[in-house]
Amino acid sequence: MTEAVPKSLLEVNGEPFALHQLRLLQSKGIRRVVFCVGHLGELIRRAIGDGAALGLQVDYSFDGPALLGTAGAVRNALPKLGDSFFVMYGDSYLPCDYGAIARSFESSVQSKGMLGMMTVFRNEGKWDTSNVEFEAGEIVAYSKTHRTPRMHHIDYGLGVFRAEAFEHLAAGKPCDLSELYGDLLRGKQLAAFEVQERFYEIGSPEGLKETAEFLAARDAIPES
Repeated sequence: MTEAVPKSLLEVNGEPFALHQLRLLQSKGIRRVVFCVGHLGELIRRAIGDGAALGLQVDYSFDGPALLGTAGAVRNALPKLGDSFFVMYGDSYLPCDYGAIARSFESSVQSKGMLGMMTVFRNEGKWDTSNVEFEAGEIVAYSKTHRTPRMHHIDYGLGVFRAEAFEHLAAGKPCDLSELYGDLLRGKQLAAFEVQERFYEIGSPEGLKETAEFLAARDAIPES
């Protein structure tokens, strides 16, 4: 499905998935968005444009000839970002309280000097493999490869960071976001926020179908 179309432009209920994401972000108070793009990224820019029609300011940061991974792409995009920012995966639809997460992160920065925050969800292996051990409001362990029976939560797919969390990464070098999370956790610079709303994603045919059904059901509810 993504050989000729980037994942962000996969059709969901008659529209590119990215439009659903952007409308969600706009409804949550987000006003500036930067797409970190690689494969077929120019098609995303042509389809979305500057975001003005959605009440947003949209910009783009291109990986270049080699894909950089999420953390590497964010490092590449730092000149377009502010001192603090959210990072969300391009195939995720996350209907959570962005304002509460931002406030919690700023509190953790001021009180503990945290550089990052991972949102977590008590998944119990239901929608994907749980990869976070979370106790008393803190992440005890996190790994995508070394899971334990105590991992009942999952990385929800939304992070908040200070720009300096990425500045030590080599410019133009690939780096996965899980590596950065691991570094911050070991350095005791990673805060956590537990969300209650489940996540949706289009990274698989099953996820795409489920996301489409969720959005269709939500849009069918009349406003009071």
